[in-house]
Amino acid sequence: MITESANKIFEMEVEELSSWGKRPHKHSFFEIVYVEKGSGIQCINSHEFEYKAGNIFLLPPLDCHSFRVQEPSRFYYIRFTDHFFMNNDGLTQHREWFDRIAYILANYNKVPGDIISSDREREFIMSNIKSIYQEYALSDNYSPAIISGTVASILNILARSIEKRYVEQANEVENRFGEILRYINTNLSEKEKIRVSALANRFGISETYFSEYFKKRAGDSLANYIIKAKLRLVETKVLHTDQSLKEIAYELNFTDSSHLARTFKKAYGITITQFKEIEGKVYLLSA
Repeated sequence: MITESANKIFEMEVEELSSWGKRPHKHSFFEIVYVEKGSGIQCINSHEFEYKAGNIFLLPPLDCHSFRVQEPSRFYYIRFTDHFFMNNDGLTQHREWFDRIAYILANYNKVPGDIISSDREREFIMSNIKSIYQEYALSDNYSPAIISGTVASILNILARSIEKRYVEQANEVENRFGEILRYINTNLSEKEKIRVSALANRFGISETYFSEYFKKRAGDSLANYIIKAKLRLVETKVLHTDQSLKEIAYELNFTDSSHLARTFKKAYGITITQFKEIEGKVYLLSA
């Protein structure tokens, strides 16, 4: 499997294709893809989707993807490495932003494909992608700040759409269950908020029944679900931030970094260091 690397923290490209000559490949960077014209099939990991003009995709690093072009297509690609989130240009706190939506990236593979939920949001993103392309070509002293602020806006809309789809899928089990999962996932660092008593009170479910209610719908106990959700965040932070294990353990209410390391190894069968080597070696070398 080929893994493409980005040469810069941020890059943008427009490409017109009548056929896809590349092999399926992975990225060592984040990529936003906007299809301005054309149609065909996109494969993301093992999932296939028809694509058409107006589609917008978010591809996290290390996802496998390819296109089968059926009608000549024009693609806009916005590519950026994890260091893009670590910059502080005075206008956008990328680290704070990344912390707010880290669980979105951790759960993204549950809702791949085009996930924009409204025409208004789609028009906003398409217009701003074209504006970024013009600014990227201009490239004066103001361009980096303008580009980073605009990309952050696009990513926040994508994050909101991903979260909405994630909640809707869980709501198919029961109307409010998606909201319960969303609340847990967005409050993993607030242990008082995700206790059984607090959750039962917030969602109007008997405290004595809540654990049974949750397990029936999630297929797992609340405690196990929370640990797995935290570990997905650990994966994301280990690969895409410069935080130490001590910082991550503190944020997610593990006793210390050793406790986090033991929990990770018990769940995955490998150490965090081994995980980084397996999943992020190319990514880290190319960043």
